[in-house]
Amino acid sequence: MAGSFEEKRRQAAERLGLQPESFPRHVAVIMDGNGRWAQNRGLRRFEGHSEGAKTVEKIAMYCVDIGIECLTLYSFSMQNWKRPAEEVEFLMYLYSRYLEEIRPKLMDNNVRLVHLGRTARLPDNVTTALAETVAMTAPNTGMALGLALNYGARTEIADAAIQIARDYKAGRLEIEDIDEACVSNHLYTAGLPDPDLLIRTSGELRISNFLLWQISYAEFYVTETLWPDFTTADMDAAVCAYSRRTRRFGDVKSETN
Repeated sequence: MAGSFEEKRRQAAERLGLQPESFPRHVAVIMDGNGRWAQNRGLRRFEGHSEGAKTVEKIAMYCVDIGIECLTLYSFSMQNWKRPAEEVEFLMYLYSRYLEEIRPKLMDNNVRLVHLGRTARLPDNVTTALAETVAMTAPNTGMALGLALNYGARTEIADAAIQIARDYKAGRLEIEDIDEACVSNHLYTAGLPDPDLLIRTSGELRISNFLLWQISYAEFYVTETLWPDFTTADMDAAVCAYSRRTRRFGDVKSETN
């Protein structure tokens, strides 16, 4: 669907019976339940990850269509290295293949890929595919697709603190320059708006070390649906639920009938 963010949101809002200004700009998703999806069907866990990758593409392109400006997906945490070696090896293969195969679709839809996380410990084929896809899509001006791969929020904040210390030591920063905006500008998400809506699939009620700084005022939406079963209708339900929330940001809003 061609058009600006505003036009896409207007059309989607009209279809859903919402106001365009009630749409989230940035949606973050904890994609949980791939393994359980496979086990429930008597399949091996890696088959759930393959199915989940199909859902990633479907939901990402749908978010483009409805005017979401940024979609951030929690794909592989730094804690996920503890999983069985066979499963991790398959996931790394899946990332390298997927990052290459999705390039034409990202380019056709003007999507910019942003990596959130550390590249250390990732296999060479994954870091190469990731760097090439990020570079290729960098000029795109449409939706930003944040891929949290080898990511941990506490590590992200620690990395930001290290870089701020280096900038101060090098004379690029003064103590007075270090405020919330300064910290935000040193995070992996620098340049992206904070998430408005955080979705977690599979019914789990935890954040799992995801975007701890950035989700300070995000609205949470939890669904029992496992990620491979998550559909565009589920995304619509999350957006509609978000649109009914009153975001106060610590203030007190007067209620009207």
